[in-house]
Amino acid sequence: MKQDVHIYAVIIGSEILNGRRRDRHFDYLQKALAQRGYTLYSCEIIKDDKALIASSYKRVRADENAVMFSFGGIGSTPDDLTREVASAVFTQEPTLRHPQFEKDIIERFAEKAYPNRILMADLPKEAGLLKNPVNNMSGFYLEDRLFFVPGFPEMAHPMVDEAIARFLPQNATLYRKGFVAKCSEERFIGLMQALPTEIECSALPMFVDKKPQVEISLAAYHFETLERHYDAFLEFLNKEKISYSESTL
Repeated sequence: MKQDVHIYAVIIGSEILNGRRRDRHFDYLQKALAQRGYTLYSCEIIKDDKALIASSYKRVRADENAVMFSFGGIGSTPDDLTREVASAVFTQEPTLRHPQFEKDIIERFAEKAYPNRILMADLPKEAGLLKNPVNNMSGFYLEDRLFFVPGFPEMAHPMVDEAIARFLPQNATLYRKGFVAKCSEERFIGLMQALPTEIECSALPMFVDKKPQVEISLAAYHFETLERHYDAFLEFLNKEKISYSESTL
């Protein structure tokens, strides 16, 4: 059965936007979700700005079907704003010291846990922990659907895997078929407009040797429905004598 969720990725990091670092989270999350039968609904990269982070989180909060993966901003430096903003947006309460995380920080750093590292244990109310296999400095989650992980891929990606395995059940299979036609996308607008809502359709125009081509992709969770509508496109191609090749998706 299809799980009707909207999966958001919020990647926080001024260093990505100014070119000091390259994003490595989008590709990893997209592939990890695909293995479970999901696709991303939204992805944005934003700077370390409290108002901007809050705006992104509020958009997620307003969507009752939302699942979110938030990357970055959960360390102990002044530009790490995620814990405070997440608490304000999703619980409307101040952060609380998480006892297990507090213990983990003290065990690792002893007296050097104070005054700054210990602040990483100040989490939104009722937050659960996500295991960090690198140094045991956890990520956290809320409501079994909002996941907050570090910016370091080596730490973040195992937490993504944990969150998906624990909280996202295997989704129904999304079947997909497509073709590349030697014409412009305009030729297919009528057929695309006639598709039912359960068919996902996209057209990717391109130019090859200065001549228009278009890749049409159809997807659906019901294979027979996909086949029927895809065959209608092929019938149109043959009737109009449009050259095409079916694509491997």
